[in-house]
Parts: sequence; structure tokens; C-alpha cells
Amino acid sequence: MTKTSRRIALAGLSAGLMAMTALTGAAYAQSINLTYLIPSGADGVAVAEELVKSFEAANPDINIDIETRPGGSEGDNLVKTRLATSSMADIFRYNSGSLFQAINPAQFLVDLTNEPWQADVQASFKQVVTAPDGTVRGAPMGAAMGGGIYYNKAIYEELGLSIPKTWAEFMANNEKIKAAGKVAVIQTYGDTWTSQLFVLADYYNVSAKDPSFASRYTAGEAKFATDEAALRGFEKLQEAHDAGLFNEDFGAAKYDDGIRMVAAGEGAHYPMLTFATTAIAASYPDMLDNVGFFAQPGDDASLNGLTVWMPDGIYIPTTTSNLDAAKKFVAFVASVEGCEAQTRAGGASGPYLVNGCTLPDDVPPAVSDMLPYFAEGGQNGPALEFLSPIKGPALEQITVEVGSGIRPAADGAALYDEDVRKQAQQLGLPGW
Repeated sequence: MTKTSRRIALAGLSAGLMAMTALTGAAYAQSINLTYLIPSGADGVAVAEELVKSFEAANPDINIDIETRPGGSEGDNLVKTRLATSSMADIFRYNSGSLFQAINPAQFLVDLTNEPWQADVQASFKQVVTAPDGTVRGAPMGAAMGGGIYYNKAIYEELGLSIPKTWAEFMANNEKIKAAGKVAVIQTYGDTWTSQLFVLADYYNVSAKDPSFASRYTAGEAKFATDEAALRGFEKLQEAHDAGLFNEDFGAAKYDDGIRMVAAGEGAHYPMLTFATTAIAASYPDMLDNVGFFAQPGDDASLNGLTVWMPDGIYIPTTTSNLDAAKKFVAFVASVEGCEAQTRAGGASGPYLVNGCTLPDDVPPAVSDMLPYFAEGGQNGPALEFLSPIKGPALEQITVEVGSGIRPAADGAALYDEDVRKQAQQLGLPGW
């Protein structure tokens, strides 16, 4: 090769490299960047990361950055603020049910009613992400959950305890556990939202005695302080505190401490939603088989059943500038592939509400313990917040007070009724 031909070849190579660089730059310029806002917590982050990883692999032109926010009322306020100030992420995960209604979905969220994937979303979920105008604004994110009691199986076996079907049996178990020098009931008021479980998970027992409670409550006719069945949740919280069943650091301990304690046998019971199974799988996989689950007992064994929480929704704010890409991600979440990604990230915490999604055969004990409540002849019913738009925002502060011995159960229930009245008036509900 002559010097001239070598120079031409080098020039051609240089031009080719320049062209490749230009093409690469064009590809990067065409890529879309989305933001995805989720509640903080190891379990939720792990699931979000797996969903994003799987989605990006199938959609290399779309990049998704995960942002986290606090839980509880602080997180609720942040979501409302970001929606109201047009600063919300392109996609976000948030509650379904009453808290969904409180963020003015018809104004702030994209209408997803006619998306093709909605055909595979179960109707029971659609009703809890339906705006007042009848439009569906979200897709299911996660599995259906039970609200009840996680228990340490080794402690139960060691002390020869049986799964309680009544509150009296539960308290008898607790006394035996306490007598053995162990923590009977774990509480984690450092994360205030966790204090609500004894009240909220008791709703199946309320509705079993009074199926009309939700409609009468929404109409302003039924109150927690004056309805004997509804008051029991507050009374159970007070009874557990007054019996000295809690861990010494219950006021400062956090949710992550709670799941560790029940998995490691540092405590026997942890009232919680079953999404915590995913967190235990992520943080303490070697201890996952140590943890079982049962419904919060009522006062009548023949009416024993499970209070069920619908999963969170995943939503798109109307302010997104990347609507088509955001819709692609939501469609992926609401697919069999999306369910499989969630299961890979943290195992299965309960049944999915997308047709075609299945659970693996080797589900953890806490999940298999929940499934009989969903089987034919099983007893389950939605939590109150999925049957009524009213859930007072101060409940978690009130239950901390009742569960700390600061406020009696009856006073806490009456204070919550006042909190509920204010919210019902803000929602413009008749009868308030």
C-alpha cells in the first residue's frame, strides 16, 4: 500500500468513526428519560429496580430513574404538593382506595380507562383506582395483601401454641410468650403508620358483625366511638399495651426493626400487612421460613376471616412530557412479565390482580398461610378504606397515643371520629 492509499484508508476510517460517533450521539439524543417515584423501604426499592431493569432491557430507548419518598402522612403530603405544583415524576406509585381519591385523580392523573392491558386487570382492583367521574386512572402495583399478624413459627412450636381464632385465644398465647421471657407483640412507632394495624386489620371482624357499617360510616351514621364492633380495634390496641406485651423500644423502633425481630425470633407477633413478606425475603432470606401469618382474631371463632388490602396503584400525572413512554412502563407493570419481575425481586407476597399472573409453587409460609382465606369457602373482605372514601389522616398519630398508653381507646376513637368528620366535609360528602 502506497503512502497515498494508506492516507485515504486512514481518512476513510476516520470518517467512519466520526459517522459512528454521530450515530451514537443521535441514538442517545433520541433516548427518553423517565422518573419513577416510589415510597422508601428496601422491599419497594428492590421491586422497582427489577421492574426498571427488565423494562429497560426490552425498551433500550427508555431510561428510568427511581426516586424515593417517605411513607405515612409525610409522604402523602409530598405527593399532593408535587401534583399541585406540577413537579411530579413521570410515573409514581401510591395508594389505591381512599388516599387515591384524596389526590383529586380526575384533575391530576392520566385517564387509563381504554388502555388495552386493562382487559386483564381484575375488576376488584379497577374499582379502587376509579375517579369520581367513572374513569380508571391506575394499574395494580404489587399483590393483594392481608392485614393481620405475622408470627414466629419457632416460638409457637417451642411453647406449643396454636393459631388463635379469637382475641381471647390470642391474648392467652401472648401471656404464655411473656411468661417465657419473650417479647409477645412487636410495635414500631418510629414509623408511625405501622401503629394503625390493630385498628385497620380488625375491619373484617367489624363487617362480619355489621355488613352495612361501611355505607353507614360513609353517610355519617356510624362512628368508631359509638359502634361496639368498630371500637374493638382501638380497645385491642390498648389491651395489648396495658398487658405489657410490647418490646421496650416500641416508641422508637421502625418497620425494618419489626420485620427483623419477628423473623429472628426477637419477638413472637408483628401486626402488619403481608407486603412485609417481600421485605423479609429481601433482607432476611435465610429466615423467611421462620415466619407465618394469621388473620387478626375477632371475638367469635365462627366469623374468623382476613381483612384484605388492594395493592398500590401506579399512576401517570397529567404533567408528564413523556406520556407514551410512561404508558409503556405502566403497561409492562400490568403484564405477566411485570408480575414475574416483581416475584423475582422479592418473592410472592400474595395473589396478583392481573389475569394470567401466577404464584410459584414454593411460596413462603406467610403467603401459603394467607391463601386459604382466598380459597373457595375462605373468608376475606376489603379493608374499610377500599369501601369508603373516608380515612382520617391523623389515625396513625392517634393510634400511637392509644398504643403508648397516652390516650384511652374510647378517647382515641372519638378523636378519630372528629378527624374523619373534617375529611368527609372536605370531600363534600352528604350527611356530614
